[in-house]
Amino acid sequence: MSYHVLARKYRPRCFQELVGQEVVARALSHALEQNRLHHAYLFTGTRGVGKTTIARILSRCLNCEVGISANPCGECSTCREIDEGRFVDLIEVDAASRTKVEDTRELLDNVQYAPTRGRYKVYLIDEVHMLSGHSFNALLKTLEEPPPHVKFLLATTDPQKLPITILSRCLQFALKPMTPERVVGHLQQVLAAEQITADDAALWLLARGAQGSMRDALSLTDQAIAFGHGALVEADVRTLLGSIDRDVVFRVLDALLAHDAAAVLAVVAGMAEQSIDFAGAISELISVLHRLAVAQAVPQAIDNSEGDRERLLAIAQALTAEDLQLYYQMALHGRRDLPLAVDARSGFEMTLLRMLSFRPDTRSPSASPAGSSDAQKAGAAVSVVPSVQAAPIVTAAPVSMPEPVIASVAAPVVAPVAAPTAHTPASEVADAHPQSRLMAGDWSAEAWAQWVERSGLTGAPLNLARHTYLHQQPNSAWELRLAPQFQMLAGGQAFPPLQQALARDFPAQAIHMSMVDPEVETPIQRRQRLLAARRAAAEDALRNDPVVKALESTFEARLIPESLTLTH
Repeated sequence: MSYHVLARKYRPRCFQELVGQEVVARALSHALEQNRLHHAYLFTGTRGVGKTTIARILSRCLNCEVGISANPCGECSTCREIDEGRFVDLIEVDAASRTKVEDTRELLDNVQYAPTRGRYKVYLIDEVHMLSGHSFNALLKTLEEPPPHVKFLLATTDPQKLPITILSRCLQFALKPMTPERVVGHLQQVLAAEQITADDAALWLLARGAQGSMRDALSLTDQAIAFGHGALVEADVRTLLGSIDRDVVFRVLDALLAHDAAAVLAVVAGMAEQSIDFAGAISELISVLHRLAVAQAVPQAIDNSEGDRERLLAIAQALTAEDLQLYYQMALHGRRDLPLAVDARSGFEMTLLRMLSFRPDTRSPSASPAGSSDAQKAGAAVSVVPSVQAAPIVTAAPVSMPEPVIASVAAPVVAPVAAPTAHTPASEVADAHPQSRLMAGDWSAEAWAQWVERSGLTGAPLNLARHTYLHQQPNSAWELRLAPQFQMLAGGQAFPPLQQALARDFPAQAIHMSMVDPEVETPIQRRQRLLAARRAAAEDALRNDPVVKALESTFEARLIPESLTLTH
């Protein structure tokens, strides 16, 4: 008897044997039990997750001689013929090889005829997205109103390529990729049935190599069994898949922890002698750094399925969270820049040397050297975050600086900055009672602006007040002046709250509004002027900051003034 590959030998024959697709199995089982059957089903998902398998199981459920049920008998001639792929009323079509409209029309010519043996004539069209546009058009009418004895089962790995008219006529089920944990569990059951010994680490390598496909996992297992002469050993599977030995990654991390550049280069030289793929090595490094971050955050979440739990926890304790995050970010950038390097080895070496060269800035503000930043000398509360256009996200200090600048994971956040106090007029200092100044005759744009901000107005009334100026006219009514171009601000419910606030603070005065350009600065103009001054002072302080200068000189970065954020 010929050998059956594992993917075919252990192919599920009922919904109970399905792995990882419980949602789809449950929905179809309930539909079969309640006889609520759609005429067209669409199964989507990546390769090897069970699209065609589920379609065949559904075909068995529909045509089993015992009756329509979610649990076909598996013993009748119909079930056996469907398993063997020779059931006359199950028409399987490979759309990738029959894309022409003539093929589709030939197929649909037989739809009108009743099934030969089964209860339903089932059309299983695999990779349906490969059909041409004319083929889809030919299929539309039949797919919308098929004869009662016909069921369409469509499968595709790329549903985005299907016309919306096809999608709207089908009941769609999206099949999920298999998680490595689920793949490992299924492989353990299969190998136990086959009486084959296997290392857990080897199974995890196969599960990750399958990339969410159970069929690929079983195919790789078949290949690994042949390679390992009937056994699955981690070293053999790693050699077969071309995977990076995780011990090499741990040796790299040990050298980084020791800050030993010579040891790092020695490990890389050893990897080059073994012809290790450096792109795969940096991906494996990222994977280990991710597990280290999880080990630092939730140590109990790390299992020993790969036999490295103790070593991971030891490194996680020895490595600071800041260093770990910096290493991870640098590894991501290193993988991105690897194709730009002269060769893969030099790109991998530079990534590791960069990890040695830069450290996160963990200094507190009080620990910063005096005079190190002009921005830190300013007094007002303005937080400025410069946007620096540079490829790396670390900083380096110029040689001429007296103290080297420690690398920072992000662009530098400069301490509060404000315009120098020497340029701030005394009249712009907030007054606790601006209305008393107005009543006493101390009439100024600053006093009016302070009253507006302290009036308790919000929303549209506050916006209206900021565009006005209260003009005092001795021995007559006061005039609230608003520029004609802003008269729309006084509409609706904006003016009555302002009128009430004025009557509250100036009860003895008659005040009316006129559409006249104010002769002095309005509160909104004053706000804009002060904001522009603060922004200019902040930009000037940043441009004179040693850290920013280091970024500009080392990485040819430039400061974007529009990115400055001022806190009010």
